[in-house]
Amino acid sequence: MLERSSILPCMNQLSKSDRCRIVACMVEGNGVNATARLTGFNKRTILRLLVDIGTACQKFHDKEVRRIACLRVQCDELWAFVGAKDKNLPEEKKDKFGHGSVWTWTAIDADTKLMIDWLVGLRTAEYANMFMQNVADRIVNRVQLTTDGLHCYIKAVEDAFGDEVDFAQLRKVYGPDKSGEPGRYSPPVVLSAETIYTRGNPDPKHIATSYVERSNLTWRMTMRRFTRLTNGFSKKVENLMHAVALTFTYYNFCRVHQSLRTTPAMAAGIADEIWEIEDLVALID
Repeated sequence: MLERSSILPCMNQLSKSDRCRIVACMVEGNGVNATARLTGFNKRTILRLLVDIGTACQKFHDKEVRRIACLRVQCDELWAFVGAKDKNLPEEKKDKFGHGSVWTWTAIDADTKLMIDWLVGLRTAEYANMFMQNVADRIVNRVQLTTDGLHCYIKAVEDAFGDEVDFAQLRKVYGPDKSGEPGRYSPPVVLSAETIYTRGNPDPKHIATSYVERSNLTWRMTMRRFTRLTNGFSKKVENLMHAVALTFTYYNFCRVHQSLRTTPAMAAGIADEIWEIEDLVALID
């Protein structure tokens, strides 16, 4: 007797409508197992589709999201983990990329809310340099840039932008760690914020990271892999990268922003209409 998983359609047999159903589930915050239950398709089939559409979305973003004219950009890093948290990793996997803590670097246009670029990696100077170079390559004008207080941003921004940037850091001082106390999973209290003027002449009124920090909440709500205190974390870093590429491309081109009443891509002038899920799926072909 055949097992049910052996008679379900494989990736190359999925119709366009089936692909759209699966992708619609994933971009609305469902994990792989939940998507399998909702659509009736095998988990391996869903993961193969995730690889295909994530790869296509990344290539599309790298090619099309260029020559962006923006005034204010905010950057931040979003934490997640792959396989297990650092304290639970076996010795042979510690200090190896793709196991334990992984950071997603993000840059958002404060006006159009366009996700200009992202990079899944480590929170190190090497990845800061790669990320800021990618951001600089996509922007055509002088921009005001705000980041958190991470020190490696200073050299990375200098190398990527030179003198063509107004750059400030917002360094926040947090209260004591609440580990072991009731409410330990609540975010720490911000005691103060120090503004550090690093390059150029940034406008004090626009030195903020509020938009990019709010977007972090959006990603935790719409990507199961970023949800805290669950077993929905990524088991392979490649799948995390594909999920990030899919979700960010959907956000830029398909999702109507509540305050803008249009998509970030339309607000930024790189799209003429609101995309549908079918348009995302078509990128595969």
